[in-house]
Amino acid sequence: MHDIYSLVTGPLAWLSFALFLGGSIFRFTSLYRLAQKKDSAVFEYMSLRYALRSIAHWLTPFATRNMRLNPAMTVVTFAFHICLFIAPLFLFAHVILIQESFGFHFPTLPNAVADILSIIVVLSCLFFAGRRMFLPEVKYLTTWVDIAILVAVAAPFFTGFWVYHQWAGFQTMTLVHIFSGELMIAIIPFTKLFHMFLFPFIRGYIGSEFGNVRMAKDW
Repeated sequence: MHDIYSLVTGPLAWLSFALFLGGSIFRFTSLYRLAQKKDSAVFEYMSLRYALRSIAHWLTPFATRNMRLNPAMTVVTFAFHICLFIAPLFLFAHVILIQESFGFHFPTLPNAVADILSIIVVLSCLFFAGRRMFLPEVKYLTTWVDIAILVAVAAPFFTGFWVYHQWAGFQTMTLVHIFSGELMIAIIPFTKLFHMFLFPFIRGYIGSEFGNVRMAKDW
């Protein structure tokens, strides 16, 4: 058990961060070159004003027509993304690890709040999986990879909740928690999870085209 713990908290952790950083740089570089080759005109009509206008609207709950037409999806989507970032970053146990590793400290969430945020993430993943499996227009576009990504995202939160409450087998679950977290970080550049970094560029592109070329709104 100790050897496995050393493996997942040592070499596998560094491999995860290396894949994340290296993969992200590769994706950004590849997409930039592809844009230059396929649609170089985009750089001429890109507008900071229209890009920020589009980003602001799509980051505001119910600010777009599509959000208003799908209120349940809107609420779950915003709750999911907020909890996804806040819970792991400000979790007490994670902050202690960061302090021990890098020497700086920042505020932490009360454990009860962290529990609630983790539950919201897991339930949100179940909601998204249900949409993909049962909603015809979404099911048509869904592959097993989409479901696997949702499992990969939910796993660190589900196992973290399990470990914190020290349910049966929590020592083994601790290893699963660490590994699943590393796996989620490692696959970000190579899956749809990379949309977290592409979002401002995609919205900036579409917002600029609609605002600067079509003279219309994109929300």
